[in-house]
Amino acid sequence: MSIKILHIDSNHPILWQQLEDAGFENYADFKSSKEEIEAKIQNYNGIVIRSRFKIDKTFLDHAANLKFIARVGAGLESIDCEYAETKGIHLIAAPEGNRNAVAEHSLGVILSLFNNLNQADAEVKAGHWNRESNRGHELDGKTVGIIGYGNMGKAFAKKLRGFETEVLCYDILDNVGDENAKQVSLAELQQKSDVLSLHLPWTPETDKMVNGNFINAFAKPFWIINTSRGKNIVTADLVEAMKVKKVLGAGLDVLEYEKLSFETLFQEESTPEAFKYLLESKNALLTPHIAGWTFESHERLAQVIADKIKAVFHT
Repeated sequence: MSIKILHIDSNHPILWQQLEDAGFENYADFKSSKEEIEAKIQNYNGIVIRSRFKIDKTFLDHAANLKFIARVGAGLESIDCEYAETKGIHLIAAPEGNRNAVAEHSLGVILSLFNNLNQADAEVKAGHWNRESNRGHELDGKTVGIIGYGNMGKAFAKKLRGFETEVLCYDILDNVGDENAKQVSLAELQQKSDVLSLHLPWTPETDKMVNGNFINAFAKPFWIINTSRGKNIVTADLVEAMKVKKVLGAGLDVLEYEKLSFETLFQEESTPEAFKYLLESKNALLTPHIAGWTFESHERLAQVIADKIKAVFHT
């Protein structure tokens, strides 16, 4: 019996083509609501998603014949993984697919913040030639602390090998440090770091992790980069730290206000005060969740998912 796969989000065409060539039956529905897809999901054996809606208990209870869920991305927080596993559903993600893109973006953000590149560019284009106010910092000689040393964290540490930096990492797993980063306690990382880069999933343990107490535990003023999940940082606490220069600059590719789909920011009637500060701050560099969103990673993510599906489910 062939395996029927429902694609709920669009992806690079090589994913569809390679699954078709391998004998899987592909079906697409990019527009129906969650409830409409729930009504027919029992007809499929696999789902390919990005983040259009949450795969929760209700959805999974309708999916009587589901063998796998493949998310074309790094994290699985949009899926009730624990409940899916009780149903014997295989979960597939592709952190290998965009780790290089995230690493390059993280490095670019640090260098831009250190050298005031965005501010200087805007000033010159506005007719201002301000050299002293745009004097920058060098990354060499700094200590970079990485929290979360999985695919993304390791890829970022590898990029830092071209600089004379000390790279520290903290992770809930033991013995993940390597030749590119020394694994230390959180307290040691907070004591030594000049730059903090987050490479974390969004879990109950990491939700709002970077709050006022966390920030104040750092011994030195520091820069912070977040390319993981917006809700790992309490934005209001970050802004208060920026105002007193405890945080020297923030490069945020993700924001606390993002919706689960990552396609929109927020829908509140008024803009949060903390976000207004970031929008106006010369020390904040904001991007719309694009760290892993390159042309190369678009194809690589699809390829990783295709390979993993074919490896587990031979037709």
